[in-house]
Amino acid sequence: MGSFHPTEHVILSIHRWHEGGGERWRRAEELGFHAAYTYDHLSWRAFRDGPWFGAVPTLTAAAAVTERLRLGTLVTSVKPFSPIAC
Repeated sequence: MGSFHPTEHVILSIHRWHEGGGERWRRAEELGFHAAYTYDHLSWRAFRDGPWFGAVPTLTAAAAVTERLRLGTLVTSVKPFSPIAC
């Protein structure tokens, strides 16, 4: 496993795709970030009452608009997900 360099990684908060969400992922790649991450089901209180989007669909959409950017989630727990829903 390689070393972690904070200047190569970015955490992107979740935005509606039609309100510039895709542009944020493309811009992170253009700025030279190596990897970008999003949240899964854990959040801060400031985000509690706002929109919340699934990490997997968000990362799937991000993969469609980027070429080199590595994508991931900060924390993912399989417990809240039903195997039937997956």
